[in-house]
Amino acid sequence: MALLNQQLQRFLLTRLNYNFKPTVKNNLVNTTTARAKSQCYCSAIAIDAPSSFSGVAGIRWGSVSLQGLREEMEDGAVIQSDGLDGFSFAAVFDGHGGVSTVKFLRDELYKECVAALQGGLLLSGKDFDAIKKGLQEAFENADMKLLNWLEMNAEEDESGATATVVFIGRDILFISHIGDCCVVLSRTGKADVLTNPHRPYGSSQVSLQEIRRIREAGGWISNGRICGDIAVSRAFGDFRFKTKKNEMLKKGVNEGRWSEKFVSRVQLNKDLVIASPDIFQVSLGSDAEFVLLASDGLWDYMNSSDAVKFVRNQLRQHGDVQLACEALARAALDQRSQDNISIVIADLGQTDWRNLPLQQQNVVYELAQAFATIGIVSLGIWMSSLLSV
Repeated sequence: MALLNQQLQRFLLTRLNYNFKPTVKNNLVNTTTARAKSQCYCSAIAIDAPSSFSGVAGIRWGSVSLQGLREEMEDGAVIQSDGLDGFSFAAVFDGHGGVSTVKFLRDELYKECVAALQGGLLLSGKDFDAIKKGLQEAFENADMKLLNWLEMNAEEDESGATATVVFIGRDILFISHIGDCCVVLSRTGKADVLTNPHRPYGSSQVSLQEIRRIREAGGWISNGRICGDIAVSRAFGDFRFKTKKNEMLKKGVNEGRWSEKFVSRVQLNKDLVIASPDIFQVSLGSDAEFVLLASDGLWDYMNSSDAVKFVRNQLRQHGDVQLACEALARAALDQRSQDNISIVIADLGQTDWRNLPLQQQNVVYELAQAFATIGIVSLGIWMSSLLSV
């Protein structure tokens, strides 16, 4: 479907939320509200003026969350700059099983990070070992508080959420990541994928490590899901796979999901789902253009190269990061995304978008691919005809 003009895009993305007013509290950008009645939900706020943001001067932000076709909005996005000594914070949360975990994490995870990173002093010092230790502590503390809160409020839901967090400085980026959201850095138009999904299936090194860890903890994988239930192996919350594992097994017997004989052979000795993050540092050289952080509602329907190309062409056309963010979310829906979609884009302020040529498709390469496909299909038909003789 052809892209809509900018004004119409904004109208369509917000048409069912006339009474929604984004809140900015202590420079916190809130992009998740109560459940919308419609199938298409969006709340977004752009922070384009560096003067309104005490983080890294020159960075322009866009953020959007779409409910899409899901019955409930379980994603969330946060941008924050207060209290990090010249660094800016952004996070995307992808919830499951309810909304409580994302609501809790929106404030608490940032607070834990600020405390563990000593108000940003560790980030400024660039001692990666100290930063890594601090972020591991922050994630563990946030998860511990969340589990206690969920157990006291279990009547609400048994929810969990993945979380991917970035800290952006003038020349360096730190990432703390659990789950299946993803961070991509555009380097002169090339997509540099900076995170790997924590999922209990697949043949990647990360997936194989997760599968091995789950089995060593006494768990099992069924249809790509832990105990046939959850499709991510690292997340906040999900107390039934942590502090309530035995209760989860008993509940499964009562529901007929497995037999008592089967459960008697299961020994769950460790948490099946963990909140221990992968932590990375990435240098931001002169070729770094923007950071794109999004939930799998985008990445399951658009690859990183196409997403980077799309955003670059949007910025080349109008230079508005917020518009580019909204258009990317709409493009994911056009690709038939069935999930909630949350996106944060940080334009690093190093690119003159007005004088950047539009990124075109490689026509020669695509023609070669087309002819190769035709050749393979023709060969298959020919071989089938020989076998049928």
